[in-house]
Amino acid sequence: MTYDEPEQVFDEAALGRAAREAIEFVEPQGWGQPPQLFGLVPTSLLATSQPEWADILDDGASLTVIEQEPLPGDPQGGSSELNNVLATTTWPDEVVGCALVQEIIVLPPNAEADLDGALEPHLADVDAADRAGRAAAESHPGRRTARMVAAVLRDGHRITLLMLQPADDEPFADAELLRADQLAPGLIQGLLATFDEV
Repeated sequence: MTYDEPEQVFDEAALGRAAREAIEFVEPQGWGQPPQLFGLVPTSLLATSQPEWADILDDGASLTVIEQEPLPGDPQGGSSELNNVLATTTWPDEVVGCALVQEIIVLPPNAEADLDGALEPHLADVDAADRAGRAAAESHPGRRTARMVAAVLRDGHRITLLMLQPADDEPFADAELLRADQLAPGLIQGLLATFDEV
């Protein structure tokens, strides 16, 4: 497939819709899933180059979310394997953006003192501090699991959305999708770097 269409410009709304579609794609698989990477491809390009997909493409979406091979890493994301995958990922010209869905731990604001106490003895060793911080977060009584999607376009547009896992006492409650653009700046930079010219 060659990409010889005139260059399209995609806005924040198109990226936001693609990010929501990525979260909706993994939602039926339930919680406890490993990180999932998606390529974002212009729907018009797919309609032209893959006419047999016409029935499954969403005409209203300017970007189509394409699932990539499963990634290594733990279900909470942020693993070194995930960092290595992103550092070695490149995309063909047809892919104009990407999105990564992963599960994270969200703590209440008052948990900061607990984390500081867990990290302080390990500050000289970054890996030990990371392990101590993760252990403290995972065992914190106020922790919540959330699904986060970080999505970027080649041109630098970016968005981060967050969905909290329903509480145990309300397992069928509707999950609200929140915008959280300040949540994962390192992940956003890692995703943008997958589009760097080599």
